[in-house]
Amino acid sequence: MAKVCWPYFDPEYENLSVRINPPRVSVDNTSCSDCTVVKVDSVNKPGILLEVVQILTDLDFIITKAYVSSDGGWFMDVFHVTDQQGKKITDVKTIDYIERVLGPKGHTTDGMKNCPGKRVGVHSFGNHTAIELIGRDRPGLLSEISAVLANLHFNVTVAEVWTHNRRIACVLYVNDDITSGAVDDPNRLSIMEEQLKHILRGREDDDNVARTSFSMGFTHIDRRLHQMLFADRDYEGGGVTTEVDYPPSFKPKITVERCEEKGYSVVTVRCKDRAKLMFDIVCTLTDMQYVVFHANISSNGPHASQEYFIRHMDGCTLDTEGEKERVVKCLEAAIHRRVSESGALREGQMRSVVRVTRILRENGLSVRRAGVSTVGERAVNVFYVRDAYGNPVDAKTIEALRKEIGHTMMLNVKKDPASAKAAEAETSGWAKTSFFFGNLLEKFLA
Repeated sequence: MAKVCWPYFDPEYENLSVRINPPRVSVDNTSCSDCTVVKVDSVNKPGILLEVVQILTDLDFIITKAYVSSDGGWFMDVFHVTDQQGKKITDVKTIDYIERVLGPKGHTTDGMKNCPGKRVGVHSFGNHTAIELIGRDRPGLLSEISAVLANLHFNVTVAEVWTHNRRIACVLYVNDDITSGAVDDPNRLSIMEEQLKHILRGREDDDNVARTSFSMGFTHIDRRLHQMLFADRDYEGGGVTTEVDYPPSFKPKITVERCEEKGYSVVTVRCKDRAKLMFDIVCTLTDMQYVVFHANISSNGPHASQEYFIRHMDGCTLDTEGEKERVVKCLEAAIHRRVSESGALREGQMRSVVRVTRILRENGLSVRRAGVSTVGERAVNVFYVRDAYGNPVDAKTIEALRKEIGHTMMLNVKKDPASAKAAEAETSGWAKTSFFFGNLLEKFLA
């Protein structure tokens, strides 16, 4: 009987083009007087633009300009970036990190796992279990979730919460409050899931109103929050939202046109500039299965203009009005999810999040967004809050919070520049630095 010999297939063949033409990264502080220029040239692959933007965003860089070209087999990007204070990136460790993760050693078949910011499994947070929650938002919900976890002896190490169009999405990283290890007991997780579902459902009997899930793997928090709310179709809110009406400066102007000459759909976004704006837009286009071939990003003072030349993954453009309207709605939702019109309460030192959220609830405050991070014995948590009617928190309530919280912990209260008229000309400040603090430490601890 003849012996069949199958041709040998090199498992590294998939990465052959990357090995032949490794990525080239340049961090230039001489070409421009007011910013650092980051250039990335590499073989094109699906999701590479989001990967690069995600890494720069997790370093808390402000992208003032960007030029993207990835038509064909090559990917060429130029980013003009500054730090949160509008200064060049001069720290040697940060520059080395950029060159390492965007260079040949950082590019693998799963590039997203190389990014240290806001992910599961970084060394600074140790073992954990990731919990995803999505449901209908209501006052006091975050406080009740925190109480359930505390009663079941779970310690929250990192958490982020977004609310939009009466929906809430949470990603929490928890571990056992005694062993500080990940919880993998199915009975214990089942009890927690049932109690959390009960809280999220509230008075609703439909199981589809709320969902919970657990993960022991890697994920990127902001990316996952976008995916969760997109899958929940929060963009179909029809304008009915628990948030106050957005001021004109917050309302993005989004158009979708066709470039007949090159066969692209051109998505143009003009809105108030803010941190992470490019990431939110690229993330949403990627999750909607669109490929960005070219892009031109610029900011002029407080305003941003972003232009994307896209096609669907199957090569088609947006030809119907229904497709165009859906893209516009999804991008509007992605921009608004991170916009906060609330005051920001920052508190530090290790303590139970339960007590803080309970105090906020007892004072009639509603948490619109929240970021919780714990490194070692220290925690820095941020809560964006409004009163029960969606209005800014008055001075009397703030003073009451100072008296009740400030006795046992450090409390810093700031008004979000997004809601202040003077913030029109402010391009760096509290809103861009206060939301999540863990990633500032992770990049050197990972």
